[in-house]
Amino acid sequence: MPRKAEPPRAWQRMLSGRRLDLLNPSPLDIEIEDIAHGLARVARWNGQTRGDHALSVAQHCVLVTEIAGQLSPALTREEKLAALLHDAPEYVVGDMISPFKAALGLDYKDFELRLLAAIHIRFGLSAATPPKLGVFIKSCDRLAAYLEATQLAGFSTAEAEKFFGKPKDAGLARRFALKPLSPNDASALYLKTFRKLAP
Repeated sequence: MPRKAEPPRAWQRMLSGRRLDLLNPSPLDIEIEDIAHGLARVARWNGQTRGDHALSVAQHCVLVTEIAGQLSPALTREEKLAALLHDAPEYVVGDMISPFKAALGLDYKDFELRLLAAIHIRFGLSAATPPKLGVFIKSCDRLAAYLEATQLAGFSTAEAEKFFGKPKDAGLARRFALKPLSPNDASALYLKTFRKLAP
């Protein structure tokens, strides 16, 4: 009788030594240092940005958190932490541009949401982002994308407004002059921001 083939490996080994099961992620296998390290090495815009370094997802997440804090100063620590972690699954799956995510369909989104739920639980947040907060974080994400597009990714203002919307606050661009950081600096910035917000 032929031997059953072993199922393909579905876990990834992290630098912390954790093995994260991608199909059934456990909060116990998630470490913030792994997230910061991974996100600092994932490029936004598929690396198509100006500067000596790619703009990392880690730096993007800090930007979204800062925008959220400026637009809504009454945000709680937990709400800001949810903003910082909004793209955390990308430390495992990478940053795919929106058109490609759309082409992959709902299965990809479900996978991403399962991983985000495990990350939230690991750091004391509810598994699912409350809908109103999710909409607000998405609006801050779009503002960050607008700034990145116009300052670093070669978009004209008109083109960026078409895809990401026109910022209501005209001074936003002046307050957030973007310069991509090295991976080590982006990782350190992400961890510093996390430690200000974590319980």
